Formats: sequence, C-alpha cells, structure tokens
Amino acid sequence: MPAKQPIFITGIGTGIGKTIVSAIVTEKLKADYWKPIQSGDLDNSDTQKVQGLVSNPGTKFHPEAYRLTQPFSPHKSAAIDKVTIEMENIVLPKTDNQLVIEGAGGLMVPLNDNFLMIDLIKQLNSKVILVSQHYLGSINHTLLSIHALKKYNIEVMGIIFNGAKDIYSKSYILNYSNLPELGTIPTFENLTRKAITDAGTLISLQ
Repeated sequence: MPAKQPIFITGIGTGIGKTIVSAIVTEKLKADYWKPIQSGDLDNSDTQKVQGLVSNPGTKFHPEAYRLTQPFSPHKSAAIDKVTIEMENIVLPKTDNQLVIEGAGGLMVPLNDNFLMIDLIKQLNSKVILVSQHYLGSINHTLLSIHALKKYNIEVMGIIFNGAKDIYSKSYILNYSNLPELGTIPTFENLTRKAITDAGTLISLQ
C-alpha cells in the first residue's frame, strides 16, 4: 500500500476536465499519476497528456492496467477488444509518493457486467476529488454523483469547478452537499506546463 491514501479524480460525466485537473493536482503535489483504464486514444492517451503537462522531475507515471482501443465505456471497449476487465487485475502501483488516479468517464460507468467505476474507487481505498462543470443539468449530475459517493462511504475531499463560472449553480451545490470547494479553474486558451503550474495556486488541498 502507498504511504498516503490515493486521490481519485472523477467527474460528473465525460469531457468534464478530469485530465486537466489530474495534471494540476499531480503537479501541485508532485505526486505520481496512474490511469488504470484507458479507452481509446492510445496514441495520445491521458497518461501521455498529463506527462506533457507536468513539470516536476519527481512524478512517476505508472502504466495502465487496461489499454482499450475504442473510445467507449470500458465494458463496451473491452467487449470489442475481446477482453474482460477483471477487478483483481487492477492493483495499486507500488510507490511511497502520493498517488493521483484518474478515472474513465463518470462514477457509474460500467467496467464489466458486475462492477462500476465507483466500485473500483472503493476497491482502491481512495478518497475523491469531484470535478464539476456548469451547464444545464450539471446541478443534477453533480448532486447525483455526490449521493452515490456518500452511499458507498467514499471520502470526498471536495469539488473543483472547471470552466465558466455560475454562482447560482455553485452556491446551490456547495450548500446542499456541504462539501468544500477546492477551487475553480478557467478554460485554458493555451494549455501549457506553466498554465498547469499556475493553476495549482487556484486550488487548495489539505
């Protein structure tokens, strides 16, 4: 087991900004990074993207447990590739450093016929940073995600909001959930290593 409890970066859906937030948190903490399941984009994987955005020399990038060729939910991608995702094959990499884990899709995305992404978070004994983004329906998606995490008794460190600000949505989510806001990061016009490092000053991690 790693010396520190892993931090799992999950989002309220797909395309929410998990990879950018993972890069920011990894750089801020000089943590290790691990994406257990990569679905599609194997030539430009999330591990490669984060690796290109992290500046510090101490971060280690651990190999994926599953590399699936198709950009679908893990269970569909695995079926197309004629493999089955086995939970016992997804084992925490050995490290004494803080470990940042990036999920694939949202909490309820299926990994196989029996397990969801949220089951993997529980199995890995991780605490969670939830990435949210403001759009029509995002309050519902955010609160449903929080409800699921609480049902599974998974510790939620707080919420990082990504993109355009909406004080009405943010205040309702924070008041209803009683979770802390860890920060708000902007939409990046130029996604560079410096931008990722600077964005670390916008979030607070205890």
